[in-house]
Amino acid sequence: MRKLNLCIDIDGTVTEPYYWIPRVNEYFNTNIEPKDVKFYEIHKLLGVKENVYNEFYEIYGELLHKEAKIRVGVKEIINKLYDLHNIYFVTAREERMRYVSLEWLTRNQLPMHGIHLLGSHNKVRKAVDLDCDLFIEDRYENALQLAHAGFEVLLIDCNYNKGMLPSNVTRVRHWFQIDKLIKDYAEQNDEFKVAL
Repeated sequence: MRKLNLCIDIDGTVTEPYYWIPRVNEYFNTNIEPKDVKFYEIHKLLGVKENVYNEFYEIYGELLHKEAKIRVGVKEIINKLYDLHNIYFVTAREERMRYVSLEWLTRNQLPMHGIHLLGSHNKVRKAVDLDCDLFIEDRYENALQLAHAGFEVLLIDCNYNKGMLPSNVTRVRHWFQIDKLIKDYAEQNDEFKVAL
């Protein structure tokens, strides 16, 4: 089986997608529940200006990332994938979040071949640099941008990423499904290469 280059987002993809809700509710005196999270941009959900939310994130960002819960199946599946493929975490987190990100990944025993903190949601250039075969993501706009650039994307289903998808984006429910799809993709690519 050919080694794939797997690019994996962090927040909402390997972490639970709604881990930030308790701290946001406390800080903004709101009562948000996961079913209410229809937007990826939290400031829109709260009905506040982006800079107001950014002030909260400036104070609590590191703590939020430290407290994040891991999604079911992630540890088991990424450890299995690491033995077969190249694992690159590609996140929109800023460089200042490197230490807390590495600490969280280590604590949750998630191996990798590299981590890239972009400080931006534009992940296409990094996907090109890493010769990405499959990108695992939770943000709808990122999935569309990557798909438009020709990448295959697995979009992990969340309340905030509903919408029509192009043929090279597959909506997935959980990491056990991701594991199967990656296995199928690697096998299909081997067959294609043999046919050539």
